Amino acid sequence: MYPEHLVLPMRQELTQVGFEELRTSDSVEHCIQDNEGVLLVVVNSVCGCAAGSARPGVRLALEKSAKKPAHLATVFAGVDKEAVAKAREFMLPYPPSSPSIALFKNNELVHFIERHHIEGRTAQMIADNLMAAFEEFCA
Repeated sequence: MYPEHLVLPMRQELTQVGFEELRTSDSVEHCIQDNEGVLLVVVNSVCGCAAGSARPGVRLALEKSAKKPAHLATVFAGVDKEAVAKAREFMLPYPPSSPSIALFKNNELVHFIERHHIEGRTAQMIADNLMAAFEEFCA
């Protein structure tokens, strides 16, 4: 577990642009199961590819895309263990991966970006991937 003072700025990179933090398994289950429409869930992480590509790419996609998910949520790997475990249940059949980015439409996983698709990619590449998914799945 990482100390809260260390992860707070990393959390805020997403919460400041409208992401809801899901810190318990119940909040994850409620958010994903009860969601109608399109939901973007980011499994946040302290790693360099989260800082350099994942979080900036997500923010860029939300800033630039004409179509956007109606709901935004995040869990933090290495910190909110129960919430991350529950989120990963909804992300099957993909193996645990952090960071990762999941797009759900009416409770169904429709697009997923694994860590190995984030590492070595630029924030713009992540944003382009997400904007194409938003175009396809968001109203």
